Amino acid sequence: MSRSILITGASNGIGAALAQYYAAPHVKLGLIARNAERLQSVAKACEQKGAQVSLGLLDITDKAQLQRWIQAFNARFPIDLLIANAGISNQIGFQGETERLQDIEQLFAVNVHGVFHTIHPLLDHMRQRHSGQIALISSLAAYRGMPVTPAYSASKAAIKAYGEALRGYLKPEGIKVNIVCPGFVKSEMSDQFPGQRPFMLSPEKAAQIIAKGLANDRAIIAFPFPLNWGMWFLAWLPFPVASFFMGLSGYNRARPPQLDHHND
Repeated sequence: MSRSILITGASNGIGAALAQYYAAPHVKLGLIARNAERLQSVAKACEQKGAQVSLGLLDITDKAQLQRWIQAFNARFPIDLLIANAGISNQIGFQGETERLQDIEQLFAVNVHGVFHTIHPLLDHMRQRHSGQIALISSLAAYRGMPVTPAYSASKAAIKAYGEALRGYLKPEGIKVNIVCPGFVKSEMSDQFPGQRPFMLSPEKAAQIIAKGLANDRAIIAFPFPLNWGMWFLAWLPFPVASFFMGLSGYNRARPPQLDHHND
């Protein structure tokens, strides 16, 4: 079956794994990222599986450039599935230092505004066609803010709420919207997380779970079990109790800060 799929943050981690999962004959893949070498490597792997690949070496914070590329790709291959995956991380300092304002602003520019920049060029086209699917990559951190990653948690909570609202708004028009809330998935970005990383999954396993959830049109694809249940439960606990369990897990403290990596 012929399909057209656009993925941002496609050069590593979940994005790269999803690109290779969906790669097949008659599939058109639009892959967007900033790292040219890694993106070319992913594209080559996808082409070897028979997919037709178009590459966008783009920063999703560049709204005008991103919009032009997406609209051009969509004009050639009307997009059936959009996966807004690109994101970055940030954390408090090793001694509990506050996140720098400029880092918070950059994180929201990528994790929140970048998602808006990715989705909006396609909304009118999908609404006119009364078809299409949009997957927003959020995080289990959206359920309960983690003290070691305040801005990251907030950005992913924003995406979760936005996706939930879009799903209700667009469902009557035949457009599917799904929110993906992964736990720890092995990547350069997860390596920066300043705490324990239980139930870590490979990107390939995460891609399988996500693809199955999208095929079944699950509203929220949260994994892995039981970490997803644990984070959901923390959100309902009284704040002092939830904070106590966060502390036991080491999520109230950061390890020595390292360079952040784009998940692109």
